[in-house]
Amino acid sequence: MLAKLNTFALVGIDAVPVVAEVDTSVGLPKTVLVGLPEAAVRESVHRIERALVNLGYQRHNGRTVINLAPADLKKDAGAFDLPIAVALLVATKQLAPNCLSEYALAGELALDGTLRPIRGALSMAMAAQARGIGKLIVPAASAREAAVVKAVQVFAVKTLAEAVGILSGQLTPQPTLAEVEQLFAQLNRYDLDFADVRGQEFAKRALVVAAAGGHNVLMIGSPGTGKSMLAQRLPTILPPLTEAESLETTRIYSATGRLGDTPLLTCRPFRTPHHTISEAGMVGGGNPPTPGDISLAHHGVLFLDELPEFNRRSLEVLRQPLEQGTVTISRALRSTTFPARFILVAAMNPCPCGYLGDPRHTCKCSPPMIERYMGKVSGPMLDRIDLHLEVPAVPFDELSAPTDGTSSATMREQVSRVREIQRQRFGPETVTLNSLMGTRLLRKHCALDAEGKELLRQAMDELGLSARAHDRILRMARTIADLENSHRIRSEHLVEAIGYRSLDRKLWQR
Repeated sequence: MLAKLNTFALVGIDAVPVVAEVDTSVGLPKTVLVGLPEAAVRESVHRIERALVNLGYQRHNGRTVINLAPADLKKDAGAFDLPIAVALLVATKQLAPNCLSEYALAGELALDGTLRPIRGALSMAMAAQARGIGKLIVPAASAREAAVVKAVQVFAVKTLAEAVGILSGQLTPQPTLAEVEQLFAQLNRYDLDFADVRGQEFAKRALVVAAAGGHNVLMIGSPGTGKSMLAQRLPTILPPLTEAESLETTRIYSATGRLGDTPLLTCRPFRTPHHTISEAGMVGGGNPPTPGDISLAHHGVLFLDELPEFNRRSLEVLRQPLEQGTVTISRALRSTTFPARFILVAAMNPCPCGYLGDPRHTCKCSPPMIERYMGKVSGPMLDRIDLHLEVPAVPFDELSAPTDGTSSATMREQVSRVREIQRQRFGPETVTLNSLMGTRLLRKHCALDAEGKELLRQAMDELGLSARAHDRILRMARTIADLENSHRIRSEHLVEAIGYRSLDRKLWQR
């Protein structure tokens, strides 16, 4: 007898529909598994067989053919155990095939018939919704994240027997519910606050500009000046994730098995990879491809501390994602695209010893040493970082002041106000932030008067800035003007924006 069940294969962060087909016939006992299965799927035959026997079901003693369609898609996860096992029961007439088309199933079986959690349950629920499948059966440990998709009824099961009970009508469990609004209210909180950072008000102003317009930041300063503290608190002033942004980010973590006990990410991610990270670890890779740190930072912040210590190739692979907001991993048979729209925050010392320009310490580095150190970060990479910010040491009087510094709540109000201005400005455009404006929008929203044009021309000539830097200055000036509630970009806005671009030239052209 032939039985068919709906399930899904995870390709990158997307769930692709798969049909599990099982056909049983008379013949010598033999099980054949086809459909381009990888090792984890080929081994499932033994897991499924023992799970069925241990739960008291009959084992088929004839020929069994299992097909996972489409045949040209590699299958490499244990999530096919549950649909194959159920299809075997239908094919051997131990389960009536009623209403199977209404369901999709996914789950990994243990030898005693219990179900283990799976990766990508959220993506599978989204794919089920897209295909009009209204019911999804998944392991109990993965049900809450799948239930975030409200259009699909998600049933949590702990064992194969429970899944069979639901499909046969012997059990009538309630679908798993995930109250998205309650999750946002409970989990959208940060333990850090900019009020903890004493002094550095100029740096805080620059970070408000960065957060408001989605601009990238490079902080340069001696050790202990607060660069890491500032970077760690940047997510606290970004607007809360929207439900759509939360789903996009959550499914990346779900597909990589990093979601943990949280069914939905409600805080913006903050990724801090170590400087020994490889290219594949940064942008993603492997076969099949999996997301890297830049995708895990989607809709959040990627913090690269000690920027020159990173492998040059690991930094250069960031250039395209910083421009496009996506990264494409190409393999012989398939290309996979991952989202990677994040704010890059980098930090570094001004020289190898860290004390160049520090009035309290003497720099011991020779000019060639400084030149080699600075040369580890390429000019094209610097061009893609909007703000180059000097972070000086904080005087004792400010460190010991009884009052706190500017709080995250105050800074977040400014950022949210400017984000709303941008939302109204761009309207139906796909662009949502000043940092994403293309040439057409730059001409429309960043027009300069004669004084501004002359000021920018002088800056381009004296600092030797590129055309990309020219556009980034205009985007920053537009954000600064929005912070001041100005409809046009004035000279003072342009001066501040140019000031954020001059530090790299002063250091890199030494």
